[in-house]
Amino acid sequence: MLRIHFIQHCFNFADLACEEALYDSASLRRFVGIDLGREPVPDATTLLKFRRLLNDSKLGEALFAKSRSGTASPRLQVNTGTIVDAIIIGAPSSTKNADKARDPEMHQSRKGQQWYFGMKLHIGVDSQSGLAHSPLVTAANVHDKHPLPDLLHGAERRVYGDSAYASQKALIEGKAPNAKDFINQRTRRNGIADEAVKVKNRNKSRIRSRVEHVFGVVKRLWGFGKVRYRGLTKNATRAFTALALALANIYLSRQRLIAQVRP
Repeated sequence: MLRIHFIQHCFNFADLACEEALYDSASLRRFVGIDLGREPVPDATTLLKFRRLLNDSKLGEALFAKSRSGTASPRLQVNTGTIVDAIIIGAPSSTKNADKARDPEMHQSRKGQQWYFGMKLHIGVDSQSGLAHSPLVTAANVHDKHPLPDLLHGAERRVYGDSAYASQKALIEGKAPNAKDFINQRTRRNGIADEAVKVKNRNKSRIRSRVEHVFGVVKRLWGFGKVRYRGLTKNATRAFTALALALANIYLSRQRLIAQVRP
């Protein structure tokens, strides 16, 4: 069932579509271990009940932690640098539904000159391997800086982030007292651009850009550009277990994992 759950999110299948795909594809059945000569494919209702079991038992973060331990190796372990960032996952803003209302757990947020409605996925990513180690889901109106301590593991020597995390040394020292602040600083003060700060930010961004690889897998490959369910809990389980972090880490480290089993 867990492998079916992974397939469902890798290909962005609905419950019924996943059931039909397993009947159609021999390779998918071989991956999940189903022999049609002995047993049928679990139906859409069974897939729904399994997903609800994950939500009710709060197994999303536990499965993510298990996936991290499963990819543990000297080249994939969490090191002493962390990149922090957040991304908005859009939700339907229309009220043309049965409840005549938007999702009460989602909120709107302004980014630049545009407004967005949905939730935020906050992650802490290892600066060397580029693998996510700390996930957190909030409504979109929560500022990036507030979950900052929860995205650090405490043994950091360096913390990277964009200018949304600027001037947060107290929060960093409270969780990682030995960490140095390598967060991008704002380049304009009193309408004047500081070229020296721009050069420093550019050097930091060469490392900080690794967090965008995780977001690229999340939104483009796994199709998590918009929420699938109502409420933060269900979407957080989707993010933690099958899509955003567990499978993204395995995908991003696939070459190194394959190299370990080659003769």
